[in-house]
Amino acid sequence: MSRITIDTARKKSKINRNIYGHFSEHLGRCIYNGIYVGENSSIPNEKGMRKDVVAALRNIRVPVLRWPGGCFADEYHWKDGIGPKENRKKMVNTNWGGVTEDNSFGTHEFMELCRQIGCQPYVNGNVGSGTVQEMSEWVEYLNFDGISPMTELRKQNGREKPWGVKYFGVGNENWGCGGNMRPEYYADLFRRYQTFARNYGENKLFRIACGPNVDDYNWMDKVMESAGRFMDAITLHYYTTPQDWEHKGSATDFTSEEYYTTLKKALRMEELVSNHTQIMNKYDPQHRVGLIVDEWGAWYDVEPGTNPGFLYQQNTMRDALIAALTLNIFNHHSDRVIMACVAQMVNVLQSVILTEGDKMLLTPTYHVFDLYKDHQDAELVDSYVDTTEVGNKGEEFPQVSVSASVDAGGVLHFTAANAALSGMETIECRVLNKDLDNVSGRILTGKMNAHNTFDAPDTVQPVPMTNIHSKGDTITFDMPACSVVEITVQ
Repeated sequence: MSRITIDTARKKSKINRNIYGHFSEHLGRCIYNGIYVGENSSIPNEKGMRKDVVAALRNIRVPVLRWPGGCFADEYHWKDGIGPKENRKKMVNTNWGGVTEDNSFGTHEFMELCRQIGCQPYVNGNVGSGTVQEMSEWVEYLNFDGISPMTELRKQNGREKPWGVKYFGVGNENWGCGGNMRPEYYADLFRRYQTFARNYGENKLFRIACGPNVDDYNWMDKVMESAGRFMDAITLHYYTTPQDWEHKGSATDFTSEEYYTTLKKALRMEELVSNHTQIMNKYDPQHRVGLIVDEWGAWYDVEPGTNPGFLYQQNTMRDALIAALTLNIFNHHSDRVIMACVAQMVNVLQSVILTEGDKMLLTPTYHVFDLYKDHQDAELVDSYVDTTEVGNKGEEFPQVSVSASVDAGGVLHFTAANAALSGMETIECRVLNKDLDNVSGRILTGKMNAHNTFDAPDTVQPVPMTNIHSKGDTITFDMPACSVVEITVQ
């Protein structure tokens, strides 16, 4: 038995809705054929955006979407992606598969996608191969409502009013594919570039600095020390791989030992966020600067027979557990973590949606985002779990993970993940300072490698819970092995 204690009176920090954000890069079939099929496609679309994909994303209340990359961002020149499509420059996507990028999906198309989804755009600017002028003009094109060359250019391309983009990244992975820079050099570049990324009207640009890869604490220290006062947030990237970067392992064919190894590695996010937060606290004790984990998720070998540069992989219940554990960590660190973007939205890495022609399926990771969506903008409340440990010998970790929040209407939502691969775990949850008159729940469960296919798209999906009981201040329910639940207390 695992015992959970939740105290709704002990509110801790607001869970920023942007923690449930997503990432879309010009990579493989994420944008083209995944999200965007063009207006002339036989697949139902609105202004080129797949209607089925947009409807699914609206259902999980996607709050923010990052674009155009990723490594692609630092070779992307935004003026190539505006104006009549037949006049747009073609380029080679050197990072991802060496395919031709025709730039038919550019600034206007991205902003239209965000409008349809109902989310905030997060635009990533080009520091690696771009110029200060290029970035400055893009911000002006997006946000200025006065008389200027960029305003006139935007109007010529059919957009009268500016979009008022708030979130703007100054470079991406500049320690690697974004320029192989030293932190001291990037910090100086950030200070320079952000100076010319102006505020226009009442729109205050939220300037986001390129932060470290995984545990590069020196990068975080040097950039925060030199440029912290010029930024609103700094990023962190961490991917979960079962084996190593050369041989990452299969997305669907894995052992129970690999399952536990992968979850153990996913839980390293707790260590990374905590340690980077300590460095940030040294230079920003007031927590003015937010931490944004804008690339996270599982990374496996590509599916057999697919382009290795497209990073297409399946998605199983193991990935659902990775998502649940990671989102619980972000919730618990919502005093510093203000945004996160799972990589990536469609057809790439830990996607929430897969497409094939006119077919679409929702992955187990999608369903976790559906179970967790009520945490958005709710108040994190104190929770504690007393549970056993599971995992490989010498690498054990807690069997049950939990986070809890209270929304603006006073409704309690708590999410729990059971990482065990066998047995039924009885959960006894004591809820303090809250009546338990109306309790309901949903559960997602299956074998560790269970996944949805285009022939069987509903193999893994949430179902209502039928075994919840409440008495006094205690809720009791059973969690099968390899499962994720959301409990709602009205």
